[in-house]
Amino acid sequence: MLPAKDGIVRVSRETKGRKGAGVTIISGLPGSEDDLKKLAAELKKKCGAGGAIKDGQIEIQGEHRDRLVAELDKMGYRVKRSGG
Repeated sequence: MLPAKDGIVRVSRETKGRKGAGVTIISGLPGSEDDLKKLAAELKKKCGAGGAIKDGQIEIQGEHRDRLVAELDKMGYRVKRSGG
């Protein structure tokens, strides 16, 4: 499920296929793989959690939607909270 590149960054939560452990997924980010790695490192630090980059999306372990929406908004992205 790759989101359309409409300039809106979406922050959602997913537990499917993770034995009930939730991750926060950030999708729709512009930029190269290196840009995503730098941004992911910064966001993981802010949340105090681990994470990964998969299929052009940043995954951060745990429920951090509110914090991530606020941080991305501060960085100048158009952010939308999506999903449950």
